Amino acid sequence: MQTKEITEVTEAQIAVHWQEEEYYYPSIEFIAQANMTDESIHERFSLDNFPECFKEYADLLTWDKYWHTTLDTSDAPSWKWFVGGRLNVSYNCIDRHLEKYQNKAAIIYVPEPEEETQQVLTYRELYVRVNEMAALLRDFCGLQTGDRVTIHMPMTPELPITMLACARLGLIHSVVFGGFSGKACGERIADSGSKVLVTMDSYYRNGKLLDHREKADVAVQIAANDGMEVEKVLVWQRYPGEYHSENPMVEERDFFVNDVLKNYRGARVEPVSLPAEAPLFLMYTSGTTGRPKGCQHSTGGYLAYAAGTSKYIQDIHPEDVYWCMADIGWITGHSYIVYGPLALAASSVMYEGVPTFPDAGRAWRIAERLNVNIFHTAPTTIRMLRKAGPDEPEKYNYRFKHMTTVGEPIEPEVWRWYYEVVGRGEAAIVDTWWQTETGGFLCSTMPGFQPMKPGSAGPAVPGIHPIIYDDEGNEVPTGSNVAGNICIQNPWPGAFQTIWGDRERYVKQYYERYCKNPESKDWRDWPYLTGDAAVQAPDGYYRILGRIDDVINVAGHRLGTKELESACLVVPQVAEASVVPVADDLKGKVPDIYISLKPNVEPSREVEDAVVAAIVDNIGKIARPKHVYIVPDMPKTRSGKIMRRVLASISNGTDIGDVTTLANPEIVETIRKMVQGEEEVDFFG
Repeated sequence: MQTKEITEVTEAQIAVHWQEEEYYYPSIEFIAQANMTDESIHERFSLDNFPECFKEYADLLTWDKYWHTTLDTSDAPSWKWFVGGRLNVSYNCIDRHLEKYQNKAAIIYVPEPEEETQQVLTYRELYVRVNEMAALLRDFCGLQTGDRVTIHMPMTPELPITMLACARLGLIHSVVFGGFSGKACGERIADSGSKVLVTMDSYYRNGKLLDHREKADVAVQIAANDGMEVEKVLVWQRYPGEYHSENPMVEERDFFVNDVLKNYRGARVEPVSLPAEAPLFLMYTSGTTGRPKGCQHSTGGYLAYAAGTSKYIQDIHPEDVYWCMADIGWITGHSYIVYGPLALAASSVMYEGVPTFPDAGRAWRIAERLNVNIFHTAPTTIRMLRKAGPDEPEKYNYRFKHMTTVGEPIEPEVWRWYYEVVGRGEAAIVDTWWQTETGGFLCSTMPGFQPMKPGSAGPAVPGIHPIIYDDEGNEVPTGSNVAGNICIQNPWPGAFQTIWGDRERYVKQYYERYCKNPESKDWRDWPYLTGDAAVQAPDGYYRILGRIDDVINVAGHRLGTKELESACLVVPQVAEASVVPVADDLKGKVPDIYISLKPNVEPSREVEDAVVAAIVDNIGKIARPKHVYIVPDMPKTRSGKIMRRVLASISNGTDIGDVTTLANPEIVETIRKMVQGEEEVDFFG
C-alpha cells in the first residue's frame, strides 16, 4: 500500500504544480451563431432536475414510441434509459433527413492519394447504400436482430455504411480499429460471438497501399482456436473490381461485397424499431488485466447523448462542414464522426490517411478545399502538425469557427499554438475529457458562453456531476490543489450498459470501489469510477492528470500493459516483461519495455527485435515501444511483485524514490545507469 501511495501522490504532485492559465473568451461572432448561449442550461441539468433533464437531449431524436420511464435503476448499476421508448438509429441518422436534406452532403470522403478526388455521399445516396447493405446482411448472411458483426476496416465510406446497415437491422456491430492486428481482431470476434467479419482488401497509409485483407485469415483462425467459427468474411474492395491482397479468397467463406451487392440493387429495408435499451454496438477497450473488454452501448440513451453533445458542445449545425480526424475504430469516431453529426444532419468529413501526407500542409489544404469550419482532433495530431509545419496553416485560406481537442490532456503551449495559429485567434476551443465507456463528453467548456483555459478540460458538461475522492473515499475539496480519483456521481444516457458477457467485471472495475451500499437501487449510492486522476481549480475547472491504473494512453489510444507484456512473453527467450509509460514529445506517452531473459540466454539485438515484432503482430503498430531494455532482473518487492513505478521513474528520468524495501535494491542503480547512459555496465558476465 505504501508504494501505491508514493506512485499516485508523486504523479499528482508533479501535475498539480502546473500553474493555472489565463482565460480566453469566445468571439462575438461565435456567440451570435452558437447553438447554446443560455447559461441556465446547467441549472436545468442540475441534480435537482435529474434524470428528467435528459429529455432535452432525447427530444432531438425521432421516436417510434415515447418512453414511460426516463431512468430505471432496478438493475443498478446497469442503468436503463428511456424505458418503454422505441426507435431506430439508422432512421434517425438518415431517413428523417431526406425530406429536407436529401441532396445535402452527409459524408465527404477524402482519399489519402491527393490525385484521387473526394467522394460525396448525399443523404439520399447514403440511404440507398445503407439499405442495400442491410439487405445483404439480412438475406445473404442470414443475420437477425441481436446478432453481432465484427467490422475490421480502414477509414473509407464503406465503414459507416456497414455500421448504419447493422443499426438498421438491430445487429450489434463491433468495430475494430483498422491498425490492430489480425490476432487482436480475432480475440474480439471470439468474445463478441460474431458469425460475420466485414473487412477490406487494402487502404492507403503514408503513400503505400497496404494489404489489409491478410489480417482476416489470422483473425478467423484466432477466433476458431477460441471456439468461434466465422461463417462469412465480407471483403469490400478499395478499388471496386480490383483485388489488392497477397492472400487468396477462401471459397464458400469469403465474398466480395461489391459483387454480392449487385443482387440487392434498389433494395429497401424497413428500419427495425428497437427498445431504447437494446444494444447498438460493442466497443472494445484495453483492460489492465486479461482480455480487452467489450463496452456495450445502448440505442436510445447513447444516440440521445451523442446528438445532444454534438449540438451543444461541438456546436454543429446542418449548414456546417465538420471534420473529426479521429478513426471510426475508436469511440470518438463512433460518437463524433458517425452517430452524433449524422443525427443532426451535418456534413461529416472522413479522411483516409496520415495528416502529414504528403507534407505538413495536407490538413489545411483539405480544410481550405472543403470549407471546413469545425475541426476536431487529438493533442498527438496537433503536436505532429506543429512539429512538421508550425507555419503551414498561415499559407491556406480556411476559417474555423470551432476546434476540439480530445483523447488526452493537451499542454498549454501546444493549446496556444492550436488557438493562435490553427484557429487564428478566432475559433472557440473545447478541450474535452471523456472515455470509451462514457459514450460522450464528460467535461468541457460550453463554447457559447464559458471561457477557455489552456491545459484544462473545463467544468463538467450539462447533466454530469463529478466528484473527486481520495483513496479512502473522502471528497477532495475544490481548489485544494490536491489530486484524487475523479468519479461521476450520477448516471447519464451515454454511459455504457455493461461489459459484454461479464457484468461482474463491469461492477467491480467501475462501481465497486466507492459504492456506498451494494444492495442499493438508488443511483446516489453508485458513483462511477473513471480511473483517471484529476484536480479541480478554484473556478471549478478540472485538469485531468492521466490514468490511475496500468493503461498507457498512446496518442489517444488506450493500450493495456498486461496485453503488451503478454505479447513480449510470446518470445521464447523472454522470462519476464514489464511495460511502463514514458513521455514522448509527439504521442504524449509511449511504452518502454523491460525484459529479463531465461537462464543461459544471451542478450542480443535479435531478442529486442523479436519483442518489437511480437508487440506489432499481437497488438498493432500503434503499440510499438520506444525502447526495449534487456535487464538482468526486475526490481521486485519481497513478495515478488515487479515495481513498475521504479522502472517508469528510470525511463522518465524522475525521482526514483525509496527503494530500500525492495528485495533487490541494488538492481535499481544497475538499470538506471544502463538506461540513462551514464556508463557502460556489463552485468551479464
